[in-house]
Amino acid sequence: MYREQYPKIARYNFEKKLKITRCDKYETMYIEICANSYQSAINAEKAGANRIELCSELAIGGITPSYGLLKKVMNELTIPVHVLIRPRSGDFTFSEAEFEIMKENILLCKELGVAGIVSGVLFKDNTIDIERTQELVALASPMNFTFHRAFDWVLNPSTAIKKLANIGVQRILTSGQETAAEKGINHLIQWNNASNIEIMPGGGINVSNIKLFQENGFKEVHLSASTQINTINTPRISMNSHKHFDETQLATSDIQKIKDCIAILSNEN
Repeated sequence: MYREQYPKIARYNFEKKLKITRCDKYETMYIEICANSYQSAINAEKAGANRIELCSELAIGGITPSYGLLKKVMNELTIPVHVLIRPRSGDFTFSEAEFEIMKENILLCKELGVAGIVSGVLFKDNTIDIERTQELVALASPMNFTFHRAFDWVLNPSTAIKKLANIGVQRILTSGQETAAEKGINHLIQWNNASNIEIMPGGGINVSNIKLFQENGFKEVHLSASTQINTINTPRISMNSHKHFDETQLATSDIQKIKDCIAILSNEN
């Protein structure tokens, strides 16, 4: 639908954005900002960031942004935009329907002129689903492809890096398999020195430790540089649900529970 509705915009932005491959402001290290909103994206460019990764919902590790957000950002930013392709929170093992949704979103990004895709797929044992990930890489081409922080769950990272390089992944976003990139610095240095794929540290990077990654030869870093802004007083009823923040569980509408509610309303027992 989107491909048919906006063909001229798609072609113009795609050609225009892919020419923007580098910013000269930081010769030794790129700054990629994880932008969770339109305002975050605008702030990133105003502050001099080299690139953004656009997503939504940082609290759950990020999911794919809406079409409206993506289109507005692409129309207004001049720095390269990479987009997170993740259809839901939780694990990184996706159903066939979810995988089809991911592919449709990649095609939409390509048409809007996005410079890169951030995605990846795991098996339930946290090994990389190479076949599905390779399909995403091929579909995304000629856009850049970053394997996201699902990498921090894999059991044999050195082997995984080689496999990802072999299927055309350009970079890996990782905290070094620790809760923060500073804690994982030894792993990050080891992988960066031993591989021909870009290792991009991300997770807990801020003004107090960013120099550490430059000093250790990393070409790019990923951070949100977020500030929490109080917008309203604490509401009487919270709209957040803590049970949905468990990465080991997936919330779905239950067929039987729906039927039971319909049956009660229909006086059927």
